[in-house]
Amino acid sequence: MSTTRPLRVAVVGAGPAGIYASDILSKTDLDVSIDLFERLPAPFGLVRYGVAPDHPRIKQIIVALHRVLSRGDIRLLANVDYGVDVKLEDLRQFYDAVIFSTGSIKDAELDIPGIDLDGSYGAADFVSWYDGHPDVPRTWPLEAEQVAVIGAGNVALDVARILAKHADDLLPTEVPANVYEILKSSPVTDVHVFARRGPAQVKFSPLELRELGHVPDVDVVVYPEDFDFDEGSEAAINSSNQTKQVVKTLVDWTLKDPAQNTASRRLHLHFLNAPAEVLGENGKVVGFRTERTALQGDGTSKGTGEFIDWPVQAVYRAVGYFGSALPEIPYDDVKGVITNREGRVVDIDGNQVPGVYATGWIKRGPVGLIGHTKSDASETVRHLVEDVTGVGDGEAPGDLDGGRTATHGAPEAVTEFLAGKGVEYIEWSGWELLDAHERALGEAEGRERVKVVPRAEMISISRPQA
Repeated sequence: MSTTRPLRVAVVGAGPAGIYASDILSKTDLDVSIDLFERLPAPFGLVRYGVAPDHPRIKQIIVALHRVLSRGDIRLLANVDYGVDVKLEDLRQFYDAVIFSTGSIKDAELDIPGIDLDGSYGAADFVSWYDGHPDVPRTWPLEAEQVAVIGAGNVALDVARILAKHADDLLPTEVPANVYEILKSSPVTDVHVFARRGPAQVKFSPLELRELGHVPDVDVVVYPEDFDFDEGSEAAINSSNQTKQVVKTLVDWTLKDPAQNTASRRLHLHFLNAPAEVLGENGKVVGFRTERTALQGDGTSKGTGEFIDWPVQAVYRAVGYFGSALPEIPYDDVKGVITNREGRVVDIDGNQVPGVYATGWIKRGPVGLIGHTKSDASETVRHLVEDVTGVGDGEAPGDLDGGRTATHGAPEAVTEFLAGKGVEYIEWSGWELLDAHERALGEAEGRERVKVVPRAEMISISRPQA
């Protein structure tokens, strides 16, 4: 049995990508000790702060992630901000390797006139608000009767559904109390979702789309003139069962008698409408201009020169997420990712940065589902293991005790460092206190939980003295 200390690995970012990477690494043949850092006081990343509260099925992913962290072999160090509380040079003292899994949390830009007007918002900010993210204000200006949502993916559907849904129908969920109160006072009557291409090109999942048809007192309205299927569309329908289901749901809605639309709120789905301009007066949104598009035979679209103005008082862009640069880490500001080759971080000249890795959306961009995140983590961990052992694919077993480069490799060294800087780091026991508190609030109201905004001072923290 080796007497060498365990390989020390830091994983920065405790969302699904970071937790999966930690779990996969813990199950390799390496003798490894893993610390999972998180900037926020609570773990789970976008599963906690990026999934609509009325999607508890998706939030069940937290159950699996919770099971991983509750084992006790992966140490959570939350409320620690990389770049502020701890820097790369610090981590390299305490760890032999560092994996960054910080995700993509900003809104991608949409370069059209008027996008910065008062009343024009990024979907990521709105999602963070209704999910109780600590970084955003507790209030949100829901003053518009007509709203435009730009995008053709599930985030656009989430935003549109939350805006259109009556607040009382969110009460059985974990929706924060402040969010419920503001949504309840919303005067919204119509929410318009705009997609630049046709029904066969949208990125809605079949289940999310069908759910729109079951929202109480909200009619889904589609427009037959927006339905066009070129050769590229037919190929997409024939090659993808998911696309086929989405198209069927949308086409079925075109057959609905408009006289049946009697709800007090409406959610309109518009296709072949590209965003052209956010219209404003006195600095505020008063409308939204789209350009009609035409499919080009291969599933792409092109503007026709015909413009339509829509009277709306708010615009939400859901055109994708974008990663943020991290101090001292090579970054591609075009793709919004850490520069890397299959998870190995590389510098501007393409040379590998020893001991530094990436996984998840900050590695590959904000695409893919949980399955992609797991395979992504597996690839990164495989390369890390190869690097520390000196063993490549298909070679004979190498030195499992290799790769120890940290000068202060004892687990207590990093917590003593944080305590000495006055960082109120939160371990798993702190999360369990918050978890119990949210469940108690929910039990008092007949719900599973009520989400609160976690702050370090709410959670009892025990730590060694510096």
